[in-house]
Amino acid sequence: MKKPKIVIIGGGASGLFAAIVASRNNTDVTIIEKNSRIGKKILATGNGRCNYTNVNADQNAYNHPEFVLSVLKQFSAHQTIEFFQELGIEPKVEDFGKAYPLSEQASSIIDVFLYELEKLNVAIKTDTQAKEIVKKGSGFLIHLDHGDALYADKVILATGGKAMPSSGSDGLGYPIARKLGHHVSTIFPALVKLTLDSPYLKSLNGVKITSTVQLINKNQVVQEENGDILFTNYGISGPTILDISRKANELLIAKEAPIINVILLDSLSKIQVYERFQKFKDKPVDQSLIGLVNKRIIPALIKQAGIQKHQTLICELTHLEKEFLINLLFNWHFPVTGSKGFEDAQVTAGGIEVSEIDADTLESKLIEGLYFTGEVMDIDGLCGGYNLQWAWSSAYVAAQNASK
Repeated sequence: MKKPKIVIIGGGASGLFAAIVASRNNTDVTIIEKNSRIGKKILATGNGRCNYTNVNADQNAYNHPEFVLSVLKQFSAHQTIEFFQELGIEPKVEDFGKAYPLSEQASSIIDVFLYELEKLNVAIKTDTQAKEIVKKGSGFLIHLDHGDALYADKVILATGGKAMPSSGSDGLGYPIARKLGHHVSTIFPALVKLTLDSPYLKSLNGVKITSTVQLINKNQVVQEENGDILFTNYGISGPTILDISRKANELLIAKEAPIINVILLDSLSKIQVYERFQKFKDKPVDQSLIGLVNKRIIPALIKQAGIQKHQTLICELTHLEKEFLINLLFNWHFPVTGSKGFEDAQVTAGGIEVSEIDADTLESKLIEGLYFTGEVMDIDGLCGGYNLQWAWSSAYVAAQNASK
């Protein structure tokens, strides 16, 4: 009996994973990859260490939790750890549930994939781009850039998004899906650094703190995160900001005016700061803040509070100046003007609309035999291994069902 033929468009994380799962199910698998090698983006993840999952992964880490839940139930983070252990990757779980290969090398993931794909006789066509997928009878014709065409019984679209275009992510899957009748929601960068409007950015460049940051819109806290924050000459970065960036960009697209609020003192109360100022009332204002906040932040706070001289004694401050300064320690606002582009983004927000995809199988509701994995769909998660977990989970579900 002839094996069913599956063609996977895209040799990134989800495409490679899907190829292994489908091939193990006794199907004839071919991967089409536009780059000269597969898995290029994997090598850049986790600063070259590859944060390949998060042991705490659940549906609440993603933008469409109900859709994601069905997929994660079928292939969880625990199953991911076991799958990679079977391939030879021992996990090293760090803070916040982030899992890395014990080797601390992203190349380890690629190496075990290559070994397994070769063992399973998966055909890999690199330097080849799928231009169009055409439904032909019960199967598909995939037209390639060299003028050739491939026939497939089933197709898995695993082309990724637009984030990190240096890895080959160019949004190829979106026009392919549109031609097949699918709708694609607005695409924008997520897990990306934000640009801010502030005269103090140059002096704050390089300052790193651990604190609470809020995204505020129309005087309402939209999202709050705690962790590392890094000021830059263009704005702000760090894991907390990356997690907030999706919502910030979404608000900007909607013509809103979001604000980043940095809470410098999240472990003290305003009353405690008042008491501190009373204790050091004979100290200059800049000296009174030493040991309270990062030293490089102090000049910006004093200037924004409208205090003319850094050497002004606390007891010489007006009530208004003191109030303003203390308030800044708990409410330091920065208008968000935008973000860095896809070249700096870790993931793409937006994509093929999930309402047109079966959440249980990841098969298109419009085209029988067409399946989707990973970032090409309108699914994105928080920073810390969640997006690669989505790549693996969605690949497993799509491949299992495509190979039935």
